[in-house]
Amino acid sequence: MLVLTDFHQPASVALAYAATLAQPLGARLLVVHAHRNALLDPELLTVSDSSLSAQARQPAFASLTRGLPVPAVTETIHGSVLATVAAALRRDHPELLVLGRPTDSSTPDELVSTTALDLLRAAPYPMLVVPPTAPAGRAPRRLLLAVDGESFSLGRYASMVRHLFRVLKAEVTILHVSPTPAATPLQTALASVLRIGLTIDLTRLSLARHIVASSPAAGILQAAQPGEFDLVLVIARPRSFLGKRFHHSVTAKLLLHCAVPVLVLPAQA
Repeated sequence: MLVLTDFHQPASVALAYAATLAQPLGARLLVVHAHRNALLDPELLTVSDSSLSAQARQPAFASLTRGLPVPAVTETIHGSVLATVAAALRRDHPELLVLGRPTDSSTPDELVSTTALDLLRAAPYPMLVVPPTAPAGRAPRRLLLAVDGESFSLGRYASMVRHLFRVLKAEVTILHVSPTPAATPLQTALASVLRIGLTIDLTRLSLARHIVASSPAAGILQAAQPGEFDLVLVIARPRSFLGKRFHHSVTAKLLLHCAVPVLVLPAQA
């Protein structure tokens, strides 16, 4: 797993959560800090940065990784966050990209630009976004898989999801949201998951759940409560990444506001 860090508290929470998840998976961690040293860097307006010097970064890395239950390698990459992380994903092919969500802000969504949203547009990849209140030390067991009922394919990422379900011995609930009560879309949503084999060999598959809500994002946020679920999985279609209205998409709303960690799975065209 590739874990992005800026040495701030949300990134530390994300690293601890990633380590907890990596342990049953038998995965290793690559902890990456993207250092930007340009005087006029536009990303500094939207992405938090660390002011640590080169001499201070190594002790900071050591402090971050000390006591983790899985092996961790650290690396500093120089340049634009989007470009350097995309290059690292192509080079290392991790199972997941993991990063922390900044502390909640009163800034309107339309004005928010986070590393997660920008990375999803620049390099769609399975991405786990961890809120600052996520508990560490307990692997997720109760998973909520939100689907819209349309056919989809995860391509090469499907095997990773099946492995995750199997190793975690997860209980998976499939969620469909619509503005009106309807049984047929619920069955269609369930069929779309069964069709690609995500739940093969899964012994704890809950029946699909339907929620009536004004929007898909509102329904998912209503269902995804920390006391009921440990992790939310959402399918992000290619159209979610196009144009300036990305911040209005279901994926963006979840990454900004969900109280539990969100695993974004890019659908394949």
